[in-house]
Amino acid sequence: MTTETVCIPSEEYKLLKKKEAIADDLLIQLEASLQDIEAGRIKRVR
Repeated sequence: MTTETVCIPSEEYKLLKKKEAIADDLLIQLEASLQDIEAGRIKRVR
């Protein structure tokens, strides 16, 4: 399999890296929330 390279502006690269970090953080938080739900550590609030 060959590796392809693409040229993008530096600002676009920085924006994509920030979005990647945010997405990773959201996935970690979602996983932790699902574990809390499974363990019964969530209280219903009205």
